[in-house]
Amino acid sequence: MMINEQIRAEEVRLIGVHGEQLGIMSAREAQKAADEAELDLVCVSPNANPPVCKIIDYGKFRYEMARKEKDARKKQKTIEIKEVRLSPNIDTNDLNTKVSAARKFISKGNKVKVTLRFRGREMSHMAQSRHILDDFAAELEDIAVIDRPSKVEGRSLVMFLSEKKK
Repeated sequence: MMINEQIRAEEVRLIGVHGEQLGIMSAREAQKAADEAELDLVCVSPNANPPVCKIIDYGKFRYEMARKEKDARKKQKTIEIKEVRLSPNIDTNDLNTKVSAARKFISKGNKVKVTLRFRGREMSHMAQSRHILDDFAAELEDIAVIDRPSKVEGRSLVMFLSEKKK
């Protein structure tokens, strides 16, 4: 932000203390008007033709801008990816426990990565174990939707679930 003597433009469009348009004038005249009001001349839009300057208290202006930025950061939602690991020979009760954990993650707004890991000879039965991921997704279909369907990544099948849009 350019303020006071840092403004190098020949002419500027000046906005007064209360937001009223004072018109186009030279930068010197605008600076005199700011000095008379005992405030700062701040260039709020330097790319405009002519640049737009405002007569305001610069310290207060910076404080307001910082506060708006902080509020914007506070309102934005960060989405984490939580992982649930399964094995091909998982029992029904264990699967239900994993489903409830995934349900909790999804209800908090996170995405869930469901990983079905294979070891040793289990690798030869990858196709038969795909139904486990399908059952997992079916259990959560009331609150979740499949982002990426199951896909082989190395020694595991991976599927992503996210919250259903309302």
